[in-house]
Amino acid sequence: MFTLIIITAFAILISLIIFYRKSTNKTIDTDQKERYSSLLQQNVLFYRKLDESKKIRFVEKVCSFLGRTTIEGIGTAIDDKDRVLVAASAIIPIFNFGNWEYRNLTNVILYRDTFNHEFEYEGENRSLLGMVGTGYLNGQMVLSKIALHKGFDLSGGVQNTAIHEFVHLLDKADGYIDGIPELLLQNSYILPWITAMEQEIRRIQSGKSDIDPYALTHESEFFAVVAEYFFEKPEQFEEKHPELFSIVNQMFNPESKV
Repeated sequence: MFTLIIITAFAILISLIIFYRKSTNKTIDTDQKERYSSLLQQNVLFYRKLDESKKIRFVEKVCSFLGRTTIEGIGTAIDDKDRVLVAASAIIPIFNFGNWEYRNLTNVILYRDTFNHEFEYEGENRSLLGMVGTGYLNGQMVLSKIALHKGFDLSGGVQNTAIHEFVHLLDKADGYIDGIPELLLQNSYILPWITAMEQEIRRIQSGKSDIDPYALTHESEFFAVVAEYFFEKPEQFEEKHPELFSIVNQMFNPESKV
């Protein structure tokens, strides 16, 4: 009964956030763009590696995302850095997809730290760092603020929770979170992707792969974990997993824009 009350209260809170705070195409002025650019330069390695023209395009995409997506904190205050890191997490996977947008997302909720499946952020049995909402939470994403920041820390390794969750949204764009992102795969690449995935899963199971064993949870988690690795440590990923890298690179850097 208590859990039901918590879930109901959370759903009501989400509805209120959307109703009172969501603003479509909010105007972001030049000073704010410069502030975002500075925060990206300080905190996002992917952005720092871009040439100047691509940096301008990245900032525009960040502004567009923040203009149509509500970002709120529950149990924690948020600032421009938090918003920029969420937006960067969203834009990095789709940067080379032309004008493609996340049409299956309305707002992102930040908790201070871990939470559980009942969205409780205090007490025991809290292990979740991120979640893409389904059912009455469809269109929502919940993230740990601590995990969000750790994902962009240069000492954070190959893991980036927020990118992981946005990759799930990409996977979901064809209607299913199943590890076979039809949005990103031409038909001729689906079978090679499945084959490469099965081969790497066997390597992980036998302890012969440096890919996070969490990838074994489900095909959808394999895709998201591998995407994290691809964006966080691309050179290392290519060196250790050249065949897998080739397919993933084709997904996120298509010759023709989506």
